[in-house]
Amino acid sequence: MLRPLMLKGHERPLTQLKFNREGDLIFSSAKDHHVSVWYSANGERLGTYEGHHGSIWSVDVDNTTNRLATAGADFEGKLWEAKDGKLLHTWVFEAPVKICEFSPDNSKLLFLTDHTMGKMGTIFVYEHDYTKSEQSATPILKIENEDDVSKRFVVASWSYGGKYIFTGHANGEISKFDAQTGNLVKNVRPFTEPVTDLQFSQDRSHFIASSRDKSSCIFDLEDLKVIKRYSSETPINSAVITPAKDFIIMGGGQDARSVTTTSMAEGMFDAMIYHKIFEDMIGRVKGHFGPINCLAIHPEGTCYASGGEDGYIRLHHFPKNYFDFYYDVEKTAMAESKQQQEGEVSEEITN
Repeated sequence: MLRPLMLKGHERPLTQLKFNREGDLIFSSAKDHHVSVWYSANGERLGTYEGHHGSIWSVDVDNTTNRLATAGADFEGKLWEAKDGKLLHTWVFEAPVKICEFSPDNSKLLFLTDHTMGKMGTIFVYEHDYTKSEQSATPILKIENEDDVSKRFVVASWSYGGKYIFTGHANGEISKFDAQTGNLVKNVRPFTEPVTDLQFSQDRSHFIASSRDKSSCIFDLEDLKVIKRYSSETPINSAVITPAKDFIIMGGGQDARSVTTTSMAEGMFDAMIYHKIFEDMIGRVKGHFGPINCLAIHPEGTCYASGGEDGYIRLHHFPKNYFDFYYDVEKTAMAESKQQQEGEVSEEITN
């Protein structure tokens, strides 16, 4: 049984959670006006980042844990010193900012603005200069969504090496853009409802996207072919690929506007664990009193965090039996592999 640490540092629903590369820190954003940072080992809150004047939709930390980026409903994207919360730079946009993300090498910073108030949803990419606090106000790349609002950008993320930018759309489409030119490389529509989240595996060799159509899919990066599909009984708001085990964790629930008329059991507010290869659901983790809005997995797969509409973060450290769980077919394959390796070693010694 997973016994969570309950982290209460936000007064409004959570919007995003991020572990740093080492996994010792968790950064959380919510519909209140600040970002919180926590120790992942014990759930202790270290501090907050204050400066936004509206909901914060997204947060990201670079892979050195030196700088932090945030995206807000106040039309601003911000860059911070991660260690002390010092505000370094603010970008001002013409629409709410929904997503922010550093490129894998930290040299660029992506912001995604919403399709609203007569403004097209747009991806802005800026150079990120570590040697300066002030950053360039001129983007090096803009990708505008010229379709109608039904196909607006919802999420965006960098591929391995920052060569491509992958996006999820409100009509269920997934797109692949060249990060140098902004040209559309590939577009597919694997979902019938809006895409809600897009997260890469630790090595960025593949990614999982979730949707309100009650499913999540793992995609091949080259042709956006669906490799695996995981179906549930409830709309999915977030999904992650676990690095230590061949598992998928998904979370969501009935729309927040309907929660007051729904019991916990009916709303399906559990985190669901699926086998990555066989697509079977192998467990549920209960606890949230509303929809799960976001999920994040520790880089080594030792724990995961879920952020809810209820304003709580639940931090789950996996017990030993989680890592010991295998299907019979997996146990057989592991035994055969071990036997083969021992045979090869024995043959080398004999020779």
